[in-house]
Amino acid sequence: MGKRNRPASGRVRARAHRRDLERARREKKLGVVYQFQDSAPIGEKLERVDDFHRIGLRTVQLTYNVRNLVGDGCMEAGNAGISRFGHSLIERLNERRILIDLAHSGRRTAIEAIAASKAPVLISHTGCAALVERPRNKTDAELRAVADGGGVVGIYLMPFLRESGQPMAADLIRHIEHAVKICGEDHVGIGTDNMLSPVELSEKYKARHREDIRDRRRLGISAPGESETVYLYIPDLNTPRRFETLGGLLSARGHSDARIGKILGGNFARVMGQVWG
Repeated sequence: MGKRNRPASGRVRARAHRRDLERARREKKLGVVYQFQDSAPIGEKLERVDDFHRIGLRTVQLTYNVRNLVGDGCMEAGNAGISRFGHSLIERLNERRILIDLAHSGRRTAIEAIAASKAPVLISHTGCAALVERPRNKTDAELRAVADGGGVVGIYLMPFLRESGQPMAADLIRHIEHAVKICGEDHVGIGTDNMLSPVELSEKYKARHREDIRDRRRLGISAPGESETVYLYIPDLNTPRRFETLGGLLSARGHSDARIGKILGGNFARVMGQVWG
């Protein structure tokens, strides 16, 4: 193959990816980052990391709720941590400048992965276990370890923000403020874990939600706090302008514009740029 026909180097692609983020913001376009929400597609073949990177993969969540070849998810009682293969995968992801995401991971898995990674990591969507003890939520030790490594924790808009009932904006803000207290304002963001468009709470939506929860229970991947009558949205942020609305609520509580900008995307953009290129 002639030189001019070779694929662009990883570094060139990473720079282009950073510019794409800025271009999407400037032109008010929707940007998409390809991610695996479980490292299962990689299987036992580390060379697949290279293949997936070439076609655009830029973030890998190491586990989902259950155990895989890399480590334990948050629903595994054994809490076995990272396997030997998992350490090899983390090393390969670091080499390829692919972001590591520890959402849904078991607690030992998270701590060991943060220590093993040479690059900052994400916990892209979670809540604070100090406020609501749920397997999907992260302890202060996990939050602090991510921040100490230069990474970012994203707070989600999910039922796990409170012990029972439908979460509201006040619950989300409580978790954001706790995360900022533990991590510092440079290491907290929003990882909604749901759709951009508002939810229409129709009978059809309710029926589909009930069936989804039942399916997850049958598959053994449902987490404590999931309910057929608690929906995956925050009613007082149920608008396409939810970030703008949340920014206003944070401002009213005395958070600076600079801090709000970091939380609503600036911190994620910084770490993505750092790791990708």
